[in-house]
Amino acid sequence: MQTEKVVTHIVNWLKDYALDAKQKGFVIGISGGIDSAVTSTLCAKTGLKLLCLEMPIHQSENQVTRASRHIQWLQDHFSNVDRQLVNLTPVFDGLVAALPAVDNEEERFMSLANTRARLRMTSLYYFAALERYLVAGTGNKVEDFGVGFYTKYGDGGVDLSPIADLLKTEVYEIAEFLGVNHEIIEAAPTDGLWGDNRTDEDQIGASYPELEWAMKMSDLEKQPDDFSGREKEVFRIFKKFNSSNKHKMVPIPVCEIPEVLKSPLG
Repeated sequence: MQTEKVVTHIVNWLKDYALDAKQKGFVIGISGGIDSAVTSTLCAKTGLKLLCLEMPIHQSENQVTRASRHIQWLQDHFSNVDRQLVNLTPVFDGLVAALPAVDNEEERFMSLANTRARLRMTSLYYFAALERYLVAGTGNKVEDFGVGFYTKYGDGGVDLSPIADLLKTEVYEIAEFLGVNHEIIEAAPTDGLWGDNRTDEDQIGASYPELEWAMKMSDLEKQPDDFSGREKEVFRIFKKFNSSNKHKMVPIPVCEIPEVLKSPLG
């Protein structure tokens, strides 16, 4: 990959999009992970205003620390970066207390994890509306179009996606080029929705390089029986997530009414 040229292309695309939309800059949630670190740095390089939001919800301390240090790094290198802390923990706890009890605690746990992402999306759009900013998404190609590893109307609710055509390994390459803090580059990827240190690989069952391989094989229309051992297992994992999360990756279905039914009777 021609990393420097890719960075320039994304930065120019971001700036042109914002100016064409008559928006003043970008707002992004900083998680302490590689994707938000790279995306925020690319946004900062446009020279337009960038608001970095910290939105902890029972967050592990190391994630909070990495996020804070990254924002400080951005402010040390770019004069157009502002930061805002929004502690969503009491908001989340208040919502949980208001919701009725359910029999299936496992499903409730998953639903509340997605609720965290949706609270953050709401906060991002609050500031975006106040400041005339665009909400910049942080999803990469494998997450957004391979396994659908994001929350619908949560971290998937954005105005534009600067790195969604980059594989995870390519995101790391850009992070190195940009000089992102190595504690972020070396940290295991996590969605930060659980209040603990579980990683993306823990949840999915495969690493991002493995998923990238499986995505390529799927594009070549390979089938599980074309592989054996770990490759077969990874390919099945990819296909399972790709199938179950397809609803996130395609346009919202619209019930189209035949014109004959819209016409007056007779």
